[in-house]
Amino acid sequence: MSWQEQIERELGKAAEGLQNGNDGLARVCARRAVAVAMHLWSTQQDRSGSQGDAMHQLRLIQEHPTFPLPIREAPQRLLTKVTEQQRLPMTTDPITDARVILDHLKSHI
Repeated sequence: MSWQEQIERELGKAAEGLQNGNDGLARVCARRAVAVAMHLWSTQQDRSGSQGDAMHQLRLIQEHPTFPLPIREAPQRLLTKVTEQQRLPMTTDPITDARVILDHLKSHI
C-alpha cells in the first residue's frame, strides 16, 4: 500500500469516527495519517526523528522552526485530549487539522 493510500485510509477511518460520534478514534486516525507523511518527509529530508509514534511526530512538527505558524499550531490541537479540548476554545475537527499539516508536507515530499 502506498503512503498516499495509507493516509487516505486513516483519514477515512477518522471521518467514520466523527460520523459515529467517536471523536477519540477520529483524533487517533488523523494523528496516524500525519505520522505517515511526517515519516516520509523526515526520511527524504535526511532528518533524524523519522522514528517514533504519531505523538512524537506531531511534537516534531510543533518544534520545527521552518514550518509556518499554522502548520506548527495544528499539532497542538491534535495532541489535545478530547476531554480537554471540550473545555478549550479550539477547533474540534481533527481531519481539517491533519489536512493542514498533510498539505504542507506533501508539497515538500
